[in-house]
Amino acid sequence: MAEFLVKMADERGHVLQQVESGISEQEIRNRFAQQGFLVYSVKSRRGVLPMGGGLSKKSLKADQFVIFNQQFLTLIKAGLPILKSLSVLTKRQKNRSFKSMLENIQERVKSGELLSEAFEAQGSISKIYTTTLLAGERSGNLEEVLGRYIAFQRISVSFRKKLISSLWYPALLIIALTVMLTFLMTYVVPQFADLYSALNAQLPAITVFMLGIGQGIRHYYYIIIAVLVGLVFSVIVWTRSEKGSRLLDALRYKLPIFGQIWMKYQVAMFSRTLSTLLSGGLPLVPSLETASHSINSFKIASNVETAAKRVREGRSLSSSIEETKFFPDLAVEMVEVGESTGALPAMLNSVADFYEEDVQNSLATAMQLIEPTILILMGITVAFVLLSLYLPIFSLGAQVH
Repeated sequence: MAEFLVKMADERGHVLQQVESGISEQEIRNRFAQQGFLVYSVKSRRGVLPMGGGLSKKSLKADQFVIFNQQFLTLIKAGLPILKSLSVLTKRQKNRSFKSMLENIQERVKSGELLSEAFEAQGSISKIYTTTLLAGERSGNLEEVLGRYIAFQRISVSFRKKLISSLWYPALLIIALTVMLTFLMTYVVPQFADLYSALNAQLPAITVFMLGIGQGIRHYYYIIIAVLVGLVFSVIVWTRSEKGSRLLDALRYKLPIFGQIWMKYQVAMFSRTLSTLLSGGLPLVPSLETASHSINSFKIASNVETAAKRVREGRSLSSSIEETKFFPDLAVEMVEVGESTGALPAMLNSVADFYEEDVQNSLATAMQLIEPTILILMGITVAFVLLSLYLPIFSLGAQVH
């Protein structure tokens, strides 16, 4: 989901400016227009500093935010007022950007804004968090809601770390292969080229081909590096555009093996998010809308929005998500059971638990296949290069005998 800076006016004429997540500028305009706002402008947040201190998402890790909320919850449970709790945590905060943001939040709360509104105005806080806070403020049960959010974040962060750690070894193998090939082509191959040039020997086609590549890299490495850097930069810029992000998102689901893993991962994250929002006391439709704006996949976000419209029309959640043809049958059946028993949040957590475990098992199995494949590829590549280089030596040795 992309983020947009929205400038609008409410029915009283008060001008508001906030950051919202959405699929496109038009979708954001339509959403606020339906809520009765007069939308002045909707701009992509790319290159726009967030309000309230300029904190970017990259400057505050998820772990840090979880620790902050754990400390905040502890202080509130101890009986400290919200403002005093914020003041204590702000003084102890070492991250300058986050400290600046907390100071801005304090000022907003002092001026009469709700805590959820103060966090939302920063522009770098997830929609799930601000909506969860709002539900806690409305129900008067902020402590319980914060506790659920912390549990949700801990599980999510732990799950992401496990996924990333499982990809380290294949990544290291690929790096090792790249370094090895670079060394062979930039140092070993030119040495053989000089040797065969001095011998003035008749070389096989495969050796001529390999020596040509080595000499080309040696003489035009600066052009090759410039082209690679330009290509990487172009790909990064393209993937950050709306069109590129949509295409990349669609391609992820079509990948063999990993497409299914990515789909199950998104279903698990959606289920966990929706369960947290519902447990906080938010109604189903607003929970679905908030969850769709918090998902980092265009495909599942659009399907959830479609399901939210059907639920608003009076349909059940299970039938609504089933008609999207995106969610697995097991997830639909478990949601249907949760609806019929009145335990939808608990059942959604069960869906998330099941698919998180499934993703980890599937990824472990995929890695068991990929790792030996990379090792075999490394062996074949190195053998091909060395064979092409030593073949003329073998030929010369046979001629001498």
